Amino acid sequence: QVQLEESGGGLVQAGGSLRLSCAASGRTADINIISWFRQAPGKEREFVAMIKWSLSSTFYGNSVKGRFTISRDNAKNTVYLQMNTLKPADTAVYTCAAGAIFSPSAQVMGNPRIYSYWGQGTQVTVSS
Repeated sequence: QVQLEESGGGLVQAGGSLRLSCAASGRTADINIISWFRQAPGKEREFVAMIKWSLSSTFYGNSVKGRFTISRDNAKNTVYLQMNTLKPADTAVYTCAAGAIFSPSAQVMGNPRIYSYWGQGTQVTVSS
Protein backbone atom coordinates (compact mmCIF):
# COMPACT_ATOMS: atom_id res chain seq x y z
CA GLN A 1 0.00 0.00 0.00
CA VAL A 2 1.02 3.60 -0.63
CA GLN A 3 -0.16 6.56 1.41
CA LEU A 4 -0.21 10.09 0.01
CA GLU A 5 -0.55 13.25 2.05
CA GLU A 6 -0.93 16.70 0.54
CA SER A 7 -0.09 19.99 2.19
CA GLY A 8 0.45 23.61 1.26
CA GLY A 9 -2.99 24.71 0.18
CA GLY A 10 -4.53 27.97 1.29
CA LEU A 11 -5.91 31.35 0.29
CA VAL A 12 -3.92 33.57 -2.06
CA GLN A 13 -4.65 36.63 -4.14
CA ALA A 14 -4.71 36.49 -7.91
CA GLY A 15 -1.19 36.72 -9.31
CA GLY A 16 0.29 35.09 -6.24
CA SER A 17 2.02 31.76 -5.74
CA LEU A 18 1.63 28.62 -3.69
CA ARG A 19 3.62 25.41 -3.43
CA LEU A 20 1.82 22.16 -2.77
CA SER A 21 3.54 19.07 -1.43
CA CYS A 22 2.60 15.42 -1.80
CA ALA A 23 4.44 13.14 0.60
CA ALA A 24 4.42 9.44 -0.23
CA SER A 25 4.94 6.65 2.28
CA GLY A 26 4.60 2.89 2.36
CA ARG A 27 5.48 0.82 -0.71
CA THR A 28 6.90 3.72 -2.69
CA ALA A 29 8.83 1.27 -4.85
CA ASP A 30 5.47 0.53 -6.50
CA ILE A 31 5.20 4.11 -7.76
CA ASN A 32 6.18 5.03 -11.30
CA ILE A 33 4.12 8.16 -11.79
CA ILE A 34 2.63 10.81 -9.54
CA SER A 35 0.12 13.35 -10.78
CA TRP A 36 -1.85 16.27 -9.51
CA PHE A 37 -5.53 16.61 -10.26
CA ARG A 38 -7.92 19.34 -9.25
CA GLN A 39 -11.65 19.62 -8.93
CA ALA A 40 -13.67 22.78 -8.55
CA PRO A 41 -17.26 22.76 -7.25
CA GLY A 42 -19.65 21.63 -9.95
CA LYS A 43 -16.87 20.75 -12.37
CA GLU A 44 -15.22 17.54 -13.47
CA ARG A 45 -11.87 16.44 -12.13
CA GLU A 46 -9.09 17.98 -14.20
CA PHE A 47 -5.58 16.69 -14.85
CA VAL A 48 -2.98 19.25 -13.80
CA ALA A 49 0.49 17.71 -14.06
CA MET A 50 2.41 14.44 -13.95
CA ILE A 51 5.97 13.46 -13.13
CA LYS A 52 7.66 10.15 -13.72
CA TRP A 53 9.13 9.03 -10.43
CA SER A 54 12.46 7.74 -11.71
CA LEU A 55 13.06 9.87 -14.79
CA SER A 56 11.66 13.26 -13.74
CA SER A 57 9.89 13.66 -17.06
CA THR A 58 7.05 16.12 -16.61
CA PHE A 59 3.75 16.77 -18.35
CA TYR A 60 1.14 19.47 -17.87
CA GLY A 61 -2.47 20.16 -18.57
CA ASN A 62 -3.05 22.96 -21.07
CA SER A 63 -4.60 25.30 -18.52
CA VAL A 64 -1.49 25.39 -16.31
CA LYS A 65 1.38 25.17 -18.80
CA GLY A 66 3.91 27.92 -18.22
CA ARG A 67 2.54 28.73 -14.74
CA PHE A 68 2.84 25.50 -12.76
CA THR A 69 5.91 23.33 -12.23
CA ILE A 70 5.91 19.79 -10.90
CA SER A 71 9.06 18.41 -9.33
CA ARG A 72 10.14 15.66 -6.97
CA ASP A 73 12.60 14.96 -4.21
CA ASN A 74 13.16 11.22 -4.15
CA ALA A 75 15.13 11.37 -0.92
CA LYS A 76 12.06 12.80 0.77
CA ASN A 77 9.56 10.78 -1.29
CA THR A 78 7.82 14.05 -2.00
CA VAL A 79 6.40 15.65 -5.12
CA TYR A 80 5.86 19.39 -5.32
CA LEU A 81 3.57 21.55 -7.39
CA GLN A 82 4.80 25.12 -7.65
CA MET A 83 1.93 27.30 -8.76
CA ASN A 84 2.67 30.80 -10.01
CA THR A 85 0.54 33.57 -11.48
CA LEU A 86 -2.52 32.05 -9.88
CA LYS A 87 -5.96 32.93 -11.19
CA PRO A 88 -9.39 32.66 -9.59
CA ALA A 89 -10.06 29.87 -12.09
CA ASP A 90 -7.36 27.83 -10.32
CA THR A 91 -9.54 27.60 -7.22
CA ALA A 92 -10.15 23.92 -6.52
CA VAL A 93 -9.31 20.99 -4.31
CA TYR A 94 -5.93 19.69 -5.45
CA THR A 95 -5.25 16.00 -5.01
CA CYS A 96 -2.16 13.96 -5.76
CA ALA A 97 -2.38 10.46 -7.15
CA ALA A 98 0.18 7.70 -7.68
CA GLY A 99 0.24 4.87 -10.13
CA ALA A 100 2.35 1.94 -11.17
CA ILE A 101 1.98 2.36 -14.92
CA PHE A 102 5.40 3.20 -16.27
CA SER A 103 4.95 5.51 -19.24
CA PRO A 104 1.37 6.48 -19.97
CA SER A 105 0.58 8.28 -23.19
CA ALA A 106 -0.70 11.84 -23.14
CA GLN A 107 -4.19 10.49 -23.68
CA VAL A 108 -3.92 8.10 -20.75
CA MET A 109 -2.11 10.08 -18.07
CA GLY A 110 -5.16 12.23 -17.39
CA ASN A 111 -7.40 9.22 -16.78
CA PRO A 112 -7.98 8.86 -13.01
CA ARG A 113 -8.52 5.13 -13.47
CA ILE A 114 -4.80 4.45 -13.99
CA TYR A 115 -3.95 5.73 -10.52
CA SER A 116 -4.12 3.29 -7.64
CA TYR A 117 -3.49 5.65 -4.75
CA TRP A 118 -5.00 9.02 -3.89
CA GLY A 119 -4.46 11.60 -1.20
CA GLN A 120 -7.20 13.43 0.65
CA GLY A 121 -6.74 16.71 -1.18
CA THR A 122 -5.90 20.25 -0.20
CA GLN A 123 -7.97 23.35 -0.88
CA VAL A 124 -6.54 26.16 -2.97
CA THR A 125 -8.55 29.37 -3.12
CA VAL A 126 -7.51 32.27 -5.32
CA SER A 127 -9.25 35.57 -4.66
CA SER A 128 -9.69 38.26 -7.30
